[in-house]
Amino acid sequence: MTERVLITGGAGFIGSHLCDAFLARGAEVWALDNFLTGSRANIAHLVDSGSFHLVEHNIIEPFFPDFEPTHVLHLASPASPPQYLANPIHTLKVGGIGTMNALGIAKAAGARFLLASTSEIYGDPTVSPQPETYLGNVSSVGPRGVYDEAKRYAEAMTMSYRRAHAVDTRIVRIFNTYGPRLAPGDGRAIPNFVSQALAGEPLTIYGDGSQTRSFCYIDDLVRGLVALTDSNEPDPVNLGNPDERSIAELARLVLEVTGSDSKIEHRALPVDDPKVRCPDITRARTLLGWAPKVGLEDGLARTVEWFRSFSSA
Repeated sequence: MTERVLITGGAGFIGSHLCDAFLARGAEVWALDNFLTGSRANIAHLVDSGSFHLVEHNIIEPFFPDFEPTHVLHLASPASPPQYLANPIHTLKVGGIGTMNALGIAKAAGARFLLASTSEIYGDPTVSPQPETYLGNVSSVGPRGVYDEAKRYAEAMTMSYRRAHAVDTRIVRIFNTYGPRLAPGDGRAIPNFVSQALAGEPLTIYGDGSQTRSFCYIDDLVRGLVALTDSNEPDPVNLGNPDERSIAELARLVLEVTGSDSKIEHRALPVDDPKVRCPDITRARTLLGWAPKVGLEDGLARTVEWFRSFSSA
C-alpha cells in the first residue's frame, strides 16, 4: 500500500527535508504550512511532482483532509528564539491546539503519528548529557517558556491520545540541527555566524561563548526521524549529535571554513539561555541502530557552500 504522509510544517527547514525523504521512498506527501516561518523556496523543487501536494493551512485551525493519511508527522512550530519570541501566542497555540488537531487527524484515520519535540524541554539542564529520563529545568514564566512549555504540553497531549484513544504515536526530541535550507535570518548560532562571516560582519556571541551546544547535520537527523517513524517505540527518543562544542569554538570554526577575517563581538546573554546542551543518544543507538555520521567540520563546509549559492541566487 502506498504511504500517504501528512507533514505539518512541511515547508520548514526540517519539514521540507522530510518531504524529500518520504517522496524518495515512493510515498504520497502532503505538506501543510501557513508560511509564518516556512519558505516556499524550500519546497519549490517539489511542486511539479505528482506525488507532492501543498496545503496552505494553519494547523491551529481544524483541518479535515480529503484523503486518509497513513502517517501524520507534526513539525509545525516556530523553532528559533527570534521566531518564537516574536510569535509567543502562536507558538503556544501550535504546541497545544495545533498538536491536538494533528492528533485528531491521526486518530480519525488510524494513522501513525510523530511529534517533533525538542531538546528545549530540558531547559537549562543540571544533568549533562541529557537522557530522556531527565525531567528538565524549565522556567514556565521566562521568555523561552513559550516554546519550552508548548513542546512539553505537546508531549503530554501526544501520550494522552496514545493512552486514551490508542493512537499509534512517536515522540522525537530534536537537538540543534543545521544544514542547507536553514534560513540566513533564522537567529540560531550556525546561520547567524555563517551569514555574518560571508558578509564580512562581526560574529555576535552572546555571553562569553563558553556555553555549549551539539550540532546535528540535517541528513543525519532525517535518517533518524524516518527510522523512529518506522519503529515501534512510543516513548521519547533523543536525536542529535553528542559532539559537544562551545559557542566560541563554533565561531572560530566558521571563520576557518569560510575564510573570513570577521571579528568577534560579545553581547549580553539572553534570559534562561542554556549553559550546556548535549544529547544522550543511547536509546537511539539501541532501539533504532542510529548514530550521526556527518562531522561538524564536514557539515559546516556543506552548509557554507549552500549559503554561498543562496546569497548569489
